[in-house]
Amino acid sequence: MNSTPLRRKSTAVLPGLLTSAAAVLPAYLLHWLFPWLPVLTAAVVLGLLAANLPGISAAVTGPLKPGLSVAAKTLMRAGIVLLGLKVSLVDIAGLGGPALLLIVVLVAAAFAGTYLICRAFRLPGEEPLLIASGFSICGVSAVGAMAAARRVRHEDTVVPIALVTLCGTLAIGVLPLLASLLDLPAETFGIWAGASVHDVGQVVATAQTAGTAALAAAVVVKLARVVLLAPLAAGAGLLGRRAARGEETPGKLPPLVPLFVLGFLVLIVVRTTGVLPGSVLAVAAEVQEVLFAASLFALGAGVRFRMLFVSGARALAAALVSWFLIGALGLALALLLSR
Repeated sequence: MNSTPLRRKSTAVLPGLLTSAAAVLPAYLLHWLFPWLPVLTAAVVLGLLAANLPGISAAVTGPLKPGLSVAAKTLMRAGIVLLGLKVSLVDIAGLGGPALLLIVVLVAAAFAGTYLICRAFRLPGEEPLLIASGFSICGVSAVGAMAAARRVRHEDTVVPIALVTLCGTLAIGVLPLLASLLDLPAETFGIWAGASVHDVGQVVATAQTAGTAALAAAVVVKLARVVLLAPLAAGAGLLGRRAARGEETPGKLPPLVPLFVLGFLVLIVVRTTGVLPGSVLAVAAEVQEVLFAASLFALGAGVRFRMLFVSGARALAAALVSWFLIGALGLALALLLSR
């Protein structure tokens, strides 16, 4: 068997992969210098700069492109798999049946409302679906899972990921301020953060400002939302298969559930059993953030600013309206559960 093509492919991919990995360090440095700036946000910004600055952009669109494309897709999926180690079904069950039902209703309302808002702003292609997934469930991870289930090009996920990251970053500063003005108890604020902020890391950064009680409440509510990633991806996969069967020249059917989502479910089970020590879980959480940072740099590096202007203003407006909706729904849930 001739291994030359495989060797050539590996050689072509390696520079972009190494660049994505190297970009994680300045992303962490920016977070260290400006603690209000999350690592993932910094990674997206660095990628966008790399794609648009003269000189660097030539390398991004040339020799680095194959590896960046692999990093954007593969590292994102690996990070989603590791997200499963943050979810314990025992902790989620501790919320009780009524609370879990309300969280499901919240996610459904947030998803439907965000989708309709994005459609009303005439966002193109699959952007409404991706933005609704990211805002209602778990941010970047949900966008990646939905994009895979719907076979969306990774270049088309950049705007939804940028909006999810932006609004989640805004929440870190805005929600604690509003909680202070509303004089919310710590646990109520924690539930609000867990119900309305997008990524798990953003939830932690938001809720920890009110102490350990708020953080504990926020994390368990957030993880209850994260679990819904699997049925969402399965539903998208089922719709994709039906659409493929209806085509005049059908090709290979998309999987019902992407393989990495199954890996996510397996690691949820592993975490629930309690067999892994806390030190392993802590390392896995750090590795997950590094994988996401590298993949988001690669995604950002695939976008020219002129691409963002296609739906940029309308997309930003739709995202801010959706963010207000989800914040209101989350606050209503927090007040109900705190009664």
